[in-house]
Amino acid sequence: MGETEEKEEKFKDAQNGEEEKDKKKKDKKEKKDKKDKKEKNPEDKNDPAKLKAKLEKIGSKIQALNVKREEILKLLEEAEAKATPSATDA
Repeated sequence: MGETEEKEEKFKDAQNGEEEKDKKKKDKKEKKDKKDKKEKNPEDKNDPAKLKAKLEKIGSKIQALNVKREEILKLLEEAEAKATPSATDA
């Protein structure tokens, strides 16, 4: 009896795992649908205030990416310097 109970539990666990995966897929699909539902207003392309806001938003993202880029370059230089100390010793 112990073996069959274990098999039943494993089967139930597998079913629960599949149900959770299905729920996650549904949630992702619903989120994607919500994004698709947001319609763009063609008049926004002619509104200077909204265009300026978009430009500022993009500019701030670019600045943040440049900061990250500089940090990564600095880390890369440090890593390369540590990796080749024998070249400076010679």
